[in-house]
Amino acid sequence: MSTSLRMLPGPVMVAAGCGGTGRELLPFAGPTGLEGLDLVTRSITLDPRSGGTGPRVEEVSGGLVNAVGLPNPGLEHFLATELPWLVRAGARVFVSVAGATMGEYADLARRLSRAPGVAGLEVNVGAPDEAGAGLFEVREPYHAASVIAAVRREFPSDRPVLAKLRPDVSRVLEGARACHEAGATAVVVGNAVPAAFRDGRAGGLSGPAVSPVALRCVAEVHHALPALPVIGCGGVHDLASARSFLDAGAVGVQVGTALLHDPTTVARLRADLLPAAPPPPEETP
Repeated sequence: MSTSLRMLPGPVMVAAGCGGTGRELLPFAGPTGLEGLDLVTRSITLDPRSGGTGPRVEEVSGGLVNAVGLPNPGLEHFLATELPWLVRAGARVFVSVAGATMGEYADLARRLSRAPGVAGLEVNVGAPDEAGAGLFEVREPYHAASVIAAVRREFPSDRPVLAKLRPDVSRVLEGARACHEAGATAVVVGNAVPAAFRDGRAGGLSGPAVSPVALRCVAEVHHALPALPVIGCGGVHDLASARSFLDAGAVGVQVGTALLHDPTTVARLRADLLPAAPPPPEETP
């Protein structure tokens, strides 16, 4: 098994952006804090972004519609403040990256490759509204593969690159295969589903409402590409929902929307799914 595969996260991760900067999650992370926690940062862009205007989140039956707009402080500020704090807190940091061009993705990967404490990257190639968010539009699997290839060329081969895909049942298998062939260590299925607010604005739907679709996508990718590690994401909120993804072939799950309702969700799932540490050896008299 390659080094990057051995360094894969799991079985429980914090989904991109849903743990804030890490400071917000710390009081709810359990007795060990963020130590050993696989955390995906909010999507980082080269330049700072203030995020979307107007109401950004709307609760709907079974989940949330959001148009957050990828607010983040930009790469320089992230490297100077947020990343060092997360590393000191003991988290395994997977930086989510997003760009308007393939060149921006490559630049992010190159600069993050030199940053101490970056365990891996998650490449956002499945946002529900790329054009609205000002991101590189991934209309076809080869577009996603081109982004992954650009990132992989600039990031060390011994650290994982995760491709985050939209849970589109009709295209997810093509996308997963293309990203894997382009160098992705694993795929995360899935991102928010394209949706709309009640006033008609574009957004993305996440939460338990998308879980059956994401579960179908995970099962199909695992069945067709059993050698490709898949991380399930979409409505994970308790042990049963996490196990449904693992039983479908996922090597791990990400927890996102559930943290807005119960920020202790990740701590509980880690306690349930991570093997218990062996007891210390008894002292001989």
